[in-house]
Amino acid sequence: MLNYLLRRLLLMVPTLLGITLVVFVVMAAAPGGISAQSLVDGMELEPQSRQALEEYYNKLYGLDQPAPVQYARWLNNISPIGFERNPDGTMGAFSLWKGIDLGTSFRYGRPVTDLLAERLPITLLLNLISIPLIYALAIGIGVQAARDRGGRFDVSSNIFLLALWSVPSMLAGVLFIGFFASEQYWRWFPTGGLMRRETASETFLPLFSSFTDVLIVFACVAVITLLLIQAVRYLKTMHRQWLGLGLGAVLGFMMATDLQGQWFSLLHVFLMLVLAALMRLLCGLQNLPMRLIIAGTLGLALGLGLAAAFGVTALQKGYLFDRFWHLVLPIIALSYGGLAFLAKLTRSSLLENLAADYARTARAKGVDEESVLWRHVFRNSLLPLITVSATLLPSLLAGSVIVESIFSIDGMGKLAVEAVQTRDRELVLSVTLISGVLTLIGYLLADIAYAIVDPRVSYD
Repeated sequence: MLNYLLRRLLLMVPTLLGITLVVFVVMAAAPGGISAQSLVDGMELEPQSRQALEEYYNKLYGLDQPAPVQYARWLNNISPIGFERNPDGTMGAFSLWKGIDLGTSFRYGRPVTDLLAERLPITLLLNLISIPLIYALAIGIGVQAARDRGGRFDVSSNIFLLALWSVPSMLAGVLFIGFFASEQYWRWFPTGGLMRRETASETFLPLFSSFTDVLIVFACVAVITLLLIQAVRYLKTMHRQWLGLGLGAVLGFMMATDLQGQWFSLLHVFLMLVLAALMRLLCGLQNLPMRLIIAGTLGLALGLGLAAAFGVTALQKGYLFDRFWHLVLPIIALSYGGLAFLAKLTRSSLLENLAADYARTARAKGVDEESVLWRHVFRNSLLPLITVSATLLPSLLAGSVIVESIFSIDGMGKLAVEAVQTRDRELVLSVTLISGVLTLIGYLLADIAYAIVDPRVSYD
């Protein structure tokens, strides 16, 4: 395994060079190309100042040299081994460790390393939250659909997942903002950004006026959550479904009242029917972990709502809560497409393995269906998910370009769009390099996961 890892790490170098070379060639071959003259176009400068600025850009970036020389110059800058660069842009002495220099952005006039250090953690945060969420929900939905093949949940989830897969993320982001962040409908979430400016001076956790308010909030959340958890654990399926119908109808009525301010209208009927049917379906699940997750989430929301009805309000929402609240809509917009695809893939993989010979042999030996599913079938069904996981990270990075632009999040996606629009060569190449590294790391982790899940896989 160690030799395999070393080979893969060494093969990353020519792969990354090929990726950056393609991007560089496309940028150089684009109409107008990248030159010092194109950088100063649009600036109202005197001829002497314009010429001096063009000479400065030519010395700093080598834009007056042939394209192969420019690319070799950029490779020298990003390589830890090579020729040192003098302040005036000329090459200095050869060094075995000169450090990595990603250059200076054309547009911002700042080192690219500083820009990436600001934007990369934001995009990684979105993806590190989205990926576990996608896999947890997709596996849960896929397992339940496979166990209930042809049943009500299977048919309903198939229709719902197909609808999710069909909606583009750009349209979903706009609809989320229009319905859940605008003044015309439910303004539950912020329209964009990652935090409010006032949050910078607030406490990390929410701050209440008194300790009594803290106890009220804790008691409301704890009591409702425990009641819901006990209900979904011990009630019979029919009783859980009736409970879901009641909760869904109440939630639909509250949503319609909050929007229109009326006691009853056609919207009340529509939302009550939709949420009642949805909650009935969720409460009827046979998968206990999924029921517990749904009950815990719903209990937290209802507990906070009940505390607010008692008049408990936070003096400060706090940095943590405010950051979480800003991330809800972007993460949903980034995750639902992958969730729909992986849930369908999980279902088909499980059904294929449940019909395999080794599963029938286990049943013939008297093994119960739960043991067949979790001890024999589930592990083999993970192999297609691991295969897809290698492409999930690149797709999420690509999707973050759209999501970050819609929700005004200053991450790598928005930075990449701005770099391409302004033909910021240094920034485009650096973003491509970082994205390529993350993509190759995703493929490497997928290969390692193959060996962990399937003992037959060996890289020695």
